[in-house]
Amino acid sequence: MSSFYEIIELLNGDVALARADDESNEPLVTIRFSEESLAFLGEEKFMVAKAMIEAGMEAAGDIADQQAEAMLDDLVEELSDTEKLMLH
Repeated sequence: MSSFYEIIELLNGDVALARADDESNEPLVTIRFSEESLAFLGEEKFMVAKAMIEAGMEAAGDIADQQAEAMLDDLVEELSDTEKLMLH
């Protein structure tokens, strides 16, 4: 099942990533900018938060790919070890 995500502003002003179809709307990620940052960014905080979230999702995807590749390598190694034990 595929999920849709949305970037939302919480009541306290933090920016968050949440599942659009989740009724509890519990954020997956929350970004809090300091007062100094907010004074500099203004309404552009959403653009910066979006870039931060995109970078985080890309990094998480890379980690997932690396883990899947490692699991596949382990499986291939196990199969190779099993083949070594087989009598032909």
